[in-house]
Amino acid sequence: MVEADVVIVGGGPAGLTAAIYLARFHLRTVVIDSGHSRALMIPISHNHAGHPAGIAGRVLIDRMRIQALEYGAAMVRSTVTKVAFVDDGFLVEGGETLRTRAILLATGVHNHRPVMDDALHAEAVAKGRMRYCPICDGFEVTDKRIAVIGSGSRGTREAIFMRSFSNDITLVAPERPHELDAEQQAALADAGVTLIDGPATDFRIDSETISFTTAKGRQGFDTIYPALGSAVQSDLARQLGADLCEDDCIRVDRHQRTSVKGLYAAGDVVLGLDQISNAMGEAGVAATAIRNDFAAIRPLRR
Repeated sequence: MVEADVVIVGGGPAGLTAAIYLARFHLRTVVIDSGHSRALMIPISHNHAGHPAGIAGRVLIDRMRIQALEYGAAMVRSTVTKVAFVDDGFLVEGGETLRTRAILLATGVHNHRPVMDDALHAEAVAKGRMRYCPICDGFEVTDKRIAVIGSGSRGTREAIFMRSFSNDITLVAPERPHELDAEQQAALADAGVTLIDGPATDFRIDSETISFTTAKGRQGFDTIYPALGSAVQSDLARQLGADLCEDDCIRVDRHQRTSVKGLYAAGDVVLGLDQISNAMGEAGVAATAIRNDFAAIRPLRR
């Protein structure tokens, strides 16, 4: 059985930042990563500080992984299926069984996608025809023809948010006619957002646009923003009985401690802001809290 001081579940920006910190604290650190971080989908990010020319998500993750390895963190490519209490720590099942004093969950969220082929979805994201983070890349679609796929309060909020980047915003219902109350309809009309009923199906990419069929026939756009919500990957916290928020995010204190002693969380699994900088900041706080909590039990010595 592998012994660790800290097991980090998730190898995205939060998990890898924490691994760098913890390894530099001379703590035995293991990162278990399924290889599905959403950061890997980012073709190029222009709002990550320190990279004025932009940086691809995969390049950023690779550099962070190398940095963590250089300081002694271990990497395991696997999916954690079970966590359990044992004595004064935890057992983690992820390809192999690990015993650890603490766990940091950096498992993130999974975006709900429009119904389309995986290969086509990957191509659309790679070409910037489909985007998931208007905070990150709204600037890149300034004055473009933009479709937001969604309805209700979530679709309304995102369509109005995108209106500050372009005057050509269309809100398309994903599956059926729009479900919008009078207040939402008035807000969208005031913002100048066009409404089209769904379903949105049969997606296609050509050299200039991404198009799909709607209740008004086939429509083409420069880019699409799905506003379909996401699934928070908090099942492991639930297994251990940690407190969750109404949206299934993990409830933490200001040091990223959960309600379960020895269990910490950082990144979008705590707050689905979809921002790399926020995830990294939370990870630094969590890693420092873990180190200090260990030291409060027994002084750390070389």
